[in-house]
Amino acid sequence: MLKKATTASIKTTASKPAPLFSRLGALLLVIGMVVTFFISQLIGVYIAGKLILPATKNATMGDIFFFGSNDGTVVSLSIIIGCVLLVAVSVLLIRVRGGNVRKYLALQPFSWSVGIGMLGLLLMFMIGSQALTYLLNESPLVFVDPLYQSVSSVWLLIFAMVIVAPIYEELIFRGLLWSAIAEQFSNVANAEHRGAIVASLVTSVIFAVIHLQYGIYEIGTIVVLALIFCYARIKSGSLVLPMLLHVVNNGAAMAQYLAEIS
Repeated sequence: MLKKATTASIKTTASKPAPLFSRLGALLLVIGMVVTFFISQLIGVYIAGKLILPATKNATMGDIFFFGSNDGTVVSLSIIIGCVLLVAVSVLLIRVRGGNVRKYLALQPFSWSVGIGMLGLLLMFMIGSQALTYLLNESPLVFVDPLYQSVSSVWLLIFAMVIVAPIYEELIFRGLLWSAIAEQFSNVANAEHRGAIVASLVTSVIFAVIHLQYGIYEIGTIVVLALIFCYARIKSGSLVLPMLLHVVNNGAAMAQYLAEIS
C-alpha cells in the first residue's frame, strides 16, 4: 500500500508542470509588462509622429508626444506599432523561460456553444452598461473626437481600435499575465479555481486602471468587462474567445460613436 501510494503521489506531482515564472518572477513580470505597455505606446507615438506629423525635423520629443497623441493617424499607427512590440516581447519572455507559446497563452480552438453563451453574456452587459451610461449622462468615448477629426482614414482608426488593440490587450492581460499569476497556485488546494479567481481579479483591476483616458465610472465598467473576458477564457480554455468578444465590444462601441456623430 505504501509503495502504491508513493507511486501515485509521484505521478500526481509529475503531472503538474512547474510554473514558468516564480512568485517573484510573476510580480516582476506584471510590473514590467505594465511599464512595457506604456513604453510601447510612447515608442509608437514617437515613430508614427516622426513619419506623419509635419515639421518634425526641429520638433522636440515633447512636441511629438503632445501633438501625436491627439492625431488620429499617429495614434492609429502607434497602436499597430505597439502591438508588434508587445507581441514580440511576450513571445520572447515565454520562449526564454522554456515555455510553449501557444499552450501558455491558450491559443487554441473553443466550443461554439460556449462561445455563443459568452456572447449572450457580453450582450447583456453591453445593454445594461449602455442603459446606465444614458441614465448617468456619461460620454465615455469623448476622447475619440480629436482622433476621429484628425485621422487620414476612419478605417485606419477602426482597424487599430477595434481589431488590433483587443488582440494585444488580451494577449497580455488574459494571456501572459493571467497565466503567470494563476500558475502560482498550482501546489495549493483547489488550485485551479483559486488561481483563476486571483488571476482574474488582479489582471482585471490592472487592465482597467491603465486606461488613463477614462474617468472613474468608465474604469469601474471596464473592470466588469475584463472579468467577463476572464470568465470567457476560463470557461472556454482559450484566449481566442476573449479576443473575439473584445473585438465585438469595441466594434459595437465604435459603431455607436459613428452613428451618434453622423
